Amino acid sequence: MIDIKLIRNDREAVEKLLRTKEPDVDLTSICQLDEEVRQLKTHNEKLKAERNEASKKIGLLKREGKDTSEIMSQVSGFADEIHSNDHKINELEARLHNELAQLPNLPLEEVKVSQDVEDNVIIKEWGQKREFDFEPKNHMELGESLNLFDFKRGAKITGTGWPIYRGMGARLEWALINYMVDINIENGFEMFMLPLAVKRDTLFGSGQLPKFEDQQFRIFDKDFDFFMIPTAEVPLNGLHMDEIIPEEELPLKYCAFTPCFRREAGAAGEKERGLIRVHQFNKVEMFCFCTPEQSMEMHAQMCQCAEEILEGLGLHYRNSVLVTGDMSFASAYTVDIEVWLPGQDRYYEVSSVSNCTDYQARRSLTRYRKKGEKPEFVYTLNGSGLATSRLLISLLENNQNADGTINVPEVLQGRMGGVKVLN
Repeated sequence: MIDIKLIRNDREAVEKLLRTKEPDVDLTSICQLDEEVRQLKTHNEKLKAERNEASKKIGLLKREGKDTSEIMSQVSGFADEIHSNDHKINELEARLHNELAQLPNLPLEEVKVSQDVEDNVIIKEWGQKREFDFEPKNHMELGESLNLFDFKRGAKITGTGWPIYRGMGARLEWALINYMVDINIENGFEMFMLPLAVKRDTLFGSGQLPKFEDQQFRIFDKDFDFFMIPTAEVPLNGLHMDEIIPEEELPLKYCAFTPCFRREAGAAGEKERGLIRVHQFNKVEMFCFCTPEQSMEMHAQMCQCAEEILEGLGLHYRNSVLVTGDMSFASAYTVDIEVWLPGQDRYYEVSSVSNCTDYQARRSLTRYRKKGEKPEFVYTLNGSGLATSRLLISLLENNQNADGTINVPEVLQGRMGGVKVLN
């Protein structure tokens, strides 16, 4: 959440920055609500001071044996108005808080201003696209011939967009997950096993609510108000909600493997079938709590961890700094890491590494304290390390042979009982 003080101090500059992400942003209502709250609070403080003075007079009059009925009536009037104003202030502050929560994070100065994803700035490429001397198959064809997935039965038991991994497909996915967790741990990330359902406050803290409530899978139950997690970023961010972390403990580097649940499963079209866009997919998530000064170094470390995984798998990838209009709601700076999918003839993102500055911490009330100083909001960073569905597609499509078999990357063979080829 954005600090209201930034808007008070320079509304025009903040509005201009916000419109680089959401062109229709208008701060008029927020500024009006903020001014109304401040005026009411000032008026209430004045009334309280007058009430206190009147109360002192009552004591003096009583000691002098004089009539206090008129001034007591005044005090009662003060109390009624103060109570009424407090109620209005609470209502107005709730509205202000809700409207502030609808605003995205401010982009960092170095982020390119554009609404066109074609303007994303490519900053790194590793490896090369594979050149085939035969007609390559897409992952759907490969999966069907080798019995790696079962999309039909997934649709039967749950619905479209809920894949089933089977046999060597399930083993390859599991080996991939374990490989990624191991790399994260080797890079200093502490592993967590997390709940897959979270409270409303936890989703709010990460920036998923209230703006994106219609994109979440919700559990309707008379005793619980839970949501299925869209990413492990949500519960990881919630670990230190309403806490103050000693500065010497920072940075905190966490990782977690979880299934993730998304309502927006799919754009229509041949190239969006199979595992490209699904309602449930697996992901290893990286998350970091740190000081502002540590944040860009942590961002670089998280990118390097994701890159190490891809290079170990021998997959060609590229990194792009996203323009303002392509960044996520909570991000101030994002690098997308994309792998090449031959069957789709395009790059697909497998990791977005984002510096969210103090945006999530302000929503979650997560702070840190320097010795002898007042608490400050931490900076949070998140990034996939990595998302498996598209990564698995890239593995299958880039490692296929002319006879339809698939070579297993060396780093995964030991995690699959020595299997070198899927056939």
